[in-house]
Amino acid sequence: MTASTTRRGFLRGGVGAALLGGACRPGVHGEAAPEGTPPDAAPRERVDVATTINGEARSLSVGAEDSTLEVVRGLGLTGSKHGCGHGACGACTMMLDGTPVTTCLLPATSLHRRAVQTIEYVATAPDDLHPVQRAFAAEDALQCGYCTPGFVIESVAFYERWRAAHGGSEPSRDEVAAALAGHLCRCGSYEAIYRAVQGACAGRFDRATASPRIEAADKLTGRAVYTVDVRLPGMLHAKVLHAPWAHARVRKLDWSKALALPGVRGVVDMLGPTKLVRHAGQEILAIAAVDEATATRALALVELDADVLPPLLTMTAALAPGAAAIYPNGDRGHPSNATEGPLLPQRWHGNRRGPFKLFSKHGDKANRAIEEARSIGVVAEGSFRTQVQCHTALEPHAAVAAWDGPDRLTVYLSTQSVQMMAHDIAERFELREENVRVVAEHVGGGFGAKATLGPEAIVAIELARTTGAPVRYALERGAEIMLGGNRPGATIEVALATDKAGEMVGLRAKSTSTAGVAVGTVTSVMFRIIYPDAPRDLQDEDVVTHAPAGKPFRGPGGPPAVFALESTVDELAHLRGEDPLAVRKRWDPNPARKPLYAWAEGIPAWRDRGPVASDKGRFRRGVGVACGAWFAFAEPSTRLQLEITADGLLASCSTQDIGNGSRSSIANLVSHRFDLRPTQVEVRIGDSRYVHGPMAGGSRSTSSLAGACDDACDQLQDELVEFASRRWHLRGAERDPKGVRHDGGVIPWRDLVGIAPKLLVVGRRKRDKGGYFLPPLAGLAVERYVSGSLQIAHVEVDTRLGRVRVLETWLGAGVGRIVSPALARSQAEGGVIQGIGYALYEERRLDPRAGFLLTAGLEDYRIAGIGDIGPIHVHFDEHGYEKVPGHNVGLGELVTLTPAAAIANAVHHATKWRPRELPLRPDRVLEGLRG
Repeated sequence: MTASTTRRGFLRGGVGAALLGGACRPGVHGEAAPEGTPPDAAPRERVDVATTINGEARSLSVGAEDSTLEVVRGLGLTGSKHGCGHGACGACTMMLDGTPVTTCLLPATSLHRRAVQTIEYVATAPDDLHPVQRAFAAEDALQCGYCTPGFVIESVAFYERWRAAHGGSEPSRDEVAAALAGHLCRCGSYEAIYRAVQGACAGRFDRATASPRIEAADKLTGRAVYTVDVRLPGMLHAKVLHAPWAHARVRKLDWSKALALPGVRGVVDMLGPTKLVRHAGQEILAIAAVDEATATRALALVELDADVLPPLLTMTAALAPGAAAIYPNGDRGHPSNATEGPLLPQRWHGNRRGPFKLFSKHGDKANRAIEEARSIGVVAEGSFRTQVQCHTALEPHAAVAAWDGPDRLTVYLSTQSVQMMAHDIAERFELREENVRVVAEHVGGGFGAKATLGPEAIVAIELARTTGAPVRYALERGAEIMLGGNRPGATIEVALATDKAGEMVGLRAKSTSTAGVAVGTVTSVMFRIIYPDAPRDLQDEDVVTHAPAGKPFRGPGGPPAVFALESTVDELAHLRGEDPLAVRKRWDPNPARKPLYAWAEGIPAWRDRGPVASDKGRFRRGVGVACGAWFAFAEPSTRLQLEITADGLLASCSTQDIGNGSRSSIANLVSHRFDLRPTQVEVRIGDSRYVHGPMAGGSRSTSSLAGACDDACDQLQDELVEFASRRWHLRGAERDPKGVRHDGGVIPWRDLVGIAPKLLVVGRRKRDKGGYFLPPLAGLAVERYVSGSLQIAHVEVDTRLGRVRVLETWLGAGVGRIVSPALARSQAEGGVIQGIGYALYEERRLDPRAGFLLTAGLEDYRIAGIGDIGPIHVHFDEHGYEKVPGHNVGLGELVTLTPAAAIANAVHHATKWRPRELPLRPDRVLEGLRG
């Protein structure tokens, strides 16, 4: 079929999209418009507005289409954030005449003779925070911090109302949830937000308290600068033309009229020489202009024609006999990588790639045991389906690029690895790596989606080179949901067998996943590391479709696999009439999880649960359990520079903080060694010029940094021993935990730091004792250990409406030494909350015929809100990992694995219906209950 589609018609259709980087290379560049041309093609009508912002009278000239958010941010008050653009997330909230409002929807013209208060005006002084801000800081009710200003504004308004009406009494969780219902936190800080708001209202934070997160004040007052906040002199703004079709070959792409529009400075062709579109939202071209409005108008002038081809949007369609190959033979080296590791070579069969069987062990024996168990043992089996889950971090993918001459480049980038991005940018643009600087002072979440060089950086860099000016590009929310990354959907067939004695004798799992135009999804490894002893036949297959590429998402492959495996284990336990926890305990060789069973057995909700489906009536409650495990990853090249300056201790490395707490972990580790407060250690990260730091991904950050910090502290303390010995002619001077011990006593470390000359050392993460399980590959080492987790979920099922509600959750994790208990708890609670969203709500939906996004906003793509969670209890077992530098392994991935499985098993316990498809939408629950 051939069709001619114009951009203007596409805009009227309202298709939201944008995509992955590697598939689209820039081509022809448009020339910048002549200097001196008017900035606007058709000047918009302006209105003079007299308003008050943060107590200061302002006279503004605004357009009818300008929102309050963009006008206020344009004044340099960037604490309030653009999150969703449609009033669903609350990140843009400000006070208007004393009432919280979502300003992304509020026309700036409505500000006339009214008073606006932003997050920058909540604290009476930089060091005198409001009680709500103190509470958020003390309870660590923030992670990446991007949504935090909106939560604080709303919470302050609730606090003032509550204290006026109720004095110092404490509001209930339901009252707090109702007040904050219009706000979303993708990191999942809700549990701490409950504690903070309740504590502030009860007066527990009327006085200053310490914060476990050293940058908390910056995030709570709007001072923290994210990539979307960066403004450079003369900066241009980019917009991208996205493909409205899932499959097409472009015949005509003419941007001459767009380039002639006054205010347009340059165009970059993103389509590449093949002119082939493989999914809706694919980047076709990018335009830079003096402002976003001009760039948007220019896109409507692009002439675009294409031969529209039949798309293959589902695995069924892609595998149908005669289906066209999405990657023909000569093109099979081009798919994006949907996983964190390198792509291993696999055979292609049409649109199927694989099977991948590396993690099988005695597969034939496993299959024979399963068949034999049908007559002499017990077999549990079934097919499980999981959905596509989108990362949709609240700070979208964003970049600001500025060239300094032809061969020096600075890129402000919302990324999970400033170091790796500097390397990749240098390689792609043929620059020396030392001439590329990547900066990410604060990052508004990532979850795996910001670990690779993407189109946001390529667009900004290419347009900046074309125009000779800095260029900013950030995805809109619809594009972020469509193209910012997703967890692939999967169909997993599982069979599990035991003998008469109840020992596992065979495990078979076949996973077929689709990551759209990407490949490399692996789920079978989870079956291998949770129950490693039994014979197993495990295989993974990729099926490519005409959909945006999947990317690694917090625990890649884990949540779908654990849902299928732990549901099957649960079913087998019930078939045998055994306690599901006791079965897991018997089969489990993981030393990190062994201590968690005794903890779980003592939880009243588990200990006192009744038989399956013992509740009757409309509302039925149940309790479920699931176990998880994750790899121990490390980045052996991690370094930490530690120096004594005139101002005290300074620690630096090129890691970044995406909400995982790297900044504070470094401060905690170093300050503890020198008997200082964490705030007395200056930490500089988020800049590729510093010594090598780990990527924020694969749960490697803290486990990599801890060893480097310890080594740097050892070296610096040795230098201080030598300094003290020379200065005071000490006898028997040696390093001691408290300071320099000598024959006459001990000189405290904190005193030496204050008087020592400038000293500088660089610590490194040392090799594990006994080496690694696999040698480092692409800078990442797999250690000889796996972590362990166990989760219990208590749910309520509304059998009339099909709604599942999580009443309470308990999560235990064995990851060794906890560097910062409060931050670790935040990570664990956030992982559970993301898992609740995965289990119950999140599901990307594409138009079944054309492939464009249907769930294009946060009111359609539903993530968990503060009212969707019950209390979350976190328990850490800190034993083990003595041979690992720092004595700990990663946490962030582990805590996301078990929620869906535990919730599904709890639903079965409540109703006797076994869920086999996610999310647990009301229609699916009702259908299951009827069946």
